[in-house]
Amino acid sequence: MKRYQEIDDIIAYIHQHIYSPISLTDLANQVSYSPYHFSRIFKKQIGISPLYYVSSLRLQKAKEMLLETNFTIRDIGLELGHQSLGTFTTQFTERVGQSPSQFRKAIFEADNQLESLQNLSVWDPLSSESPFNVVKGTVKAEQPFHGVIFIGLFQKSIPESMPSYGTLLPAVGNYQFLNVNPGIYFLMATAVSWRTEATDILLPHTTLRARNIKPIIVQNNMIVPPQNLTLHQPKLDDPPILVSLPLLMKTFLRRNFSI
Repeated sequence: MKRYQEIDDIIAYIHQHIYSPISLTDLANQVSYSPYHFSRIFKKQIGISPLYYVSSLRLQKAKEMLLETNFTIRDIGLELGHQSLGTFTTQFTERVGQSPSQFRKAIFEADNQLESLQNLSVWDPLSSESPFNVVKGTVKAEQPFHGVIFIGLFQKSIPESMPSYGTLLPAVGNYQFLNVNPGIYFLMATAVSWRTEATDILLPHTTLRARNIKPIIVQNNMIVPPQNLTLHQPKLDDPPILVSLPLLMKTFLRRNFSI
């Protein structure tokens, strides 16, 4: 995929001005493009629109502030440009999977959940009676890795909200999702070392990750080609991981092992 240096420059600009008002015209003017052309190449490289990327980074900042400051939830929302507590809480909950208060409390559970996963002897079985409505493939890593891998099919090309289909893996290797409803999905994964501390689980800035920007189309009675991923170090143009990883761990444990 072609990379645009202008997009890397814009991402740096967004990080520097994340607390200031940012419009599409502002961003396009930075690289002397029309808003239409700028939006097109930005989405081609990043997978989401420029302003959606801005709002995603602001939610990431909100996650950081929830864990690293004593600011009230209302003050955090105002700091990031939300006019009311209600709109901030609604957007945060929809895209992270937990309310701001639930996310703030999740730090007390993350270590125990990771330990429970490490002690599991049995994980999701790999079996399928039909080749249809199945998304499967292999997850590899660019470097040695020992920990848990989160992998899912998402509605957008950014890991946010609960995945439509998701699972956890105890190591690199094969995965599969069965009985996938017809639709368009985006495959993404991240990995957490067994030694990861609770704060880094909730704020996975440095975790290995992988995604396919190209959508996966699932249709009835059609076989989906293998979808392979290679986990890599975070790149400048990777969108933030918004979905709450402790929530994914809790969901996996309850679904499969009634823990």
